[in-house]
Amino acid sequence: MLKDGKPIKVIGKATFKFDLSDNAQLANGVKGELAPANEAPTRVRVSSGVSQGLVLRKVNPSYPDEARRKGIQGVVLLAATIDREGNIANLQLISGPPELVPAATEAVKQWRYKPYLLMGIPVEVETQIQVNFTLSR
Repeated sequence: MLKDGKPIKVIGKATFKFDLSDNAQLANGVKGELAPANEAPTRVRVSSGVSQGLVLRKVNPSYPDEARRKGIQGVVLLAATIDREGNIANLQLISGPPELVPAATEAVKQWRYKPYLLMGIPVEVETQIQVNFTLSR
């Protein structure tokens, strides 16, 4: 809300009515009905913290010589798909110094994970993986 062209704090109240009946849905233009899921999803998205807890084998990247000479440090952030067997199925760059990306990607491709189970069934996982590159003094 604005007063004299400047934003001001306002306290308000909103009331919501939740009605899941078929009649209420039809009245609001929603077709269909509620029913339990018949099948578990085949892919889920998990946080990087959850996926870190599933790592069985982690290969550290080799620091690229050129990046080391130039003093380049940083974080490479990758979007990853982990298949049902726990292998890296797909990697996409989100961000990171270009000189460090190939080393991070090659290392992460070798990582292995414990399969993620949903309702007792292994599913694919989408997550983010962070690879840190730091030079010691």
